[in-house]
Amino acid sequence: MATHEVLNQPPPLEGYDPLAADAALQEGVRREGAEWALERVRQIGALATGPALQWGRQANRNAPELRTHDRFGHRIDEVEFHPAWHQLMETSIAHELHALPWRSARAGAQVARQAMYYVFYQAEQGHACPVTMTFAAVPALKAQPELAEEWIPRLTSTQYDPRFIPAAGKRGALCGMAMTEKQGGSDVRANTTRARPLGKGGPGAEYEITGHKWFCSAPMCDAFLVLAQAEKGLSCFLLPRWRPDGTRNAMYIQRLKDKLGDRSNASSEIELDGAWARMVGEEGRGVRTIIDMVAHTRLDCVGGSASLMRHAVAQAVHHAAHRRAFGRLLVDQPAMRNVLADLCVETEAATMMMLRLARSYDEGVGQPEQRAFARVATAIGKYWVCKRAVPLVNEAMEVLGGAGFVEESVMPRLYRQAPLNSIWEGSGNVMCLDVLRAISKEPECVPVLMAELQSARGGDRHLDAYVDALAKDLADPADAEARARGVVERLALALQGVLMVRHGHPAVAAAFIRSRLRGEHGMAFGTLPADVDMGAIVERSRPRLG
Repeated sequence: MATHEVLNQPPPLEGYDPLAADAALQEGVRREGAEWALERVRQIGALATGPALQWGRQANRNAPELRTHDRFGHRIDEVEFHPAWHQLMETSIAHELHALPWRSARAGAQVARQAMYYVFYQAEQGHACPVTMTFAAVPALKAQPELAEEWIPRLTSTQYDPRFIPAAGKRGALCGMAMTEKQGGSDVRANTTRARPLGKGGPGAEYEITGHKWFCSAPMCDAFLVLAQAEKGLSCFLLPRWRPDGTRNAMYIQRLKDKLGDRSNASSEIELDGAWARMVGEEGRGVRTIIDMVAHTRLDCVGGSASLMRHAVAQAVHHAAHRRAFGRLLVDQPAMRNVLADLCVETEAATMMMLRLARSYDEGVGQPEQRAFARVATAIGKYWVCKRAVPLVNEAMEVLGGAGFVEESVMPRLYRQAPLNSIWEGSGNVMCLDVLRAISKEPECVPVLMAELQSARGGDRHLDAYVDALAKDLADPADAEARARGVVERLALALQGVLMVRHGHPAVAAAFIRSRLRGEHGMAFGTLPADVDMGAIVERSRPRLG
């Protein structure tokens, strides 16, 4: 209409290079041993800010649908997805987001994969669930060599094959998991699902599984790692969707979950009525068998939350750099600059921790001390980074004002997604108790954790004092569970502080130490000390179009 002219709106944040716009990511990939992968990160980043944005929107607007029966009344238990879902899956699988460290022995493969995952996750989060589970299933399957030999080549194929046929006839396969039950949740030892041997039983043997699962993620995967009670206790099983004779396995999808976020992904409740499966690892040692799988999914929880934070901050900084109010750009207004700088500091700290954790997985293959570090530091990072995503995305949404509250801005989807990683694979208290368990019962964890915390000794006296006080806290067993969250929070801040002092940009490191460790900060974002170099901090994170 002649009366309507669109003014003072930012251009769409599309088609930019997310690697070039993310100094912390670039620096971290080089520092942690994966400089060789920077071009691969850039390539998948071009997809993440290009066609994948549309795929993500479509996949979330057109949620998966459950078809329990065909038109003739036959039970089929299939889930239908929008074509955009399949495009997302095909892209992730082709770029090895599900398998790079298992396909390549090159140093830094875990760091490279995490960087690519972090970039592409910004486009769409739900499809990352089956990608992560397939990635994490590989180390668990290695506990049973004959199953590993059969399934790992399928799970590490770079060809996405969505056909619902037996895995032996497919170009590639995906693996999901079905662990939790109604009565137990995180307490998987309360599971009531039973496993009956079809022969002698034991590792690698065939079983029938009967019971229910409260959460079965991505039910159209080709196989699932399942926990069930065998004669000697809770055990791990590989349960495919099809039996060896080519008939559908007795896995029945009862309903799809109506979730807050992750809406493009199908999460389901299932019944298992004599479903065929094979035992993975030792009988009665199911939790021990899946521990590596759990660790790798938790690593992706850290990376996914850091990615959400980065995407939200990119949107906020971009908006503020183009939107004018009261005579000047938002980014030039002191109060807004403080908010943006504070968000950038938090995001850089999360990105640095994610990449440091990934390096410990690379090096943990041959270095026991790095494996021990990964064991305890992953739980610390999972607790803290995933917790921080929720308030950060909220604050970033507020930068856009009312425009950020509408679906077209993508911010509501990020906000709904933000709590997921904090809940999935162990919520906050579970993580903190896991850290306490590692510190008290795995003696190799404490020395490597303290060595990491002492590695920046002399770089900043406030960090040194913070670490010293923390060491005293760790040595005090009194009321450990009641103090668990406080201790783990300080461990996370100390680890991030070490990375900042050793490797961070001077302005970002100074802001982090003063605000997070010295207490020069309020309860909300945007309360950095006024003399922090906020302009330099924000500029490091600003996306550039063209």
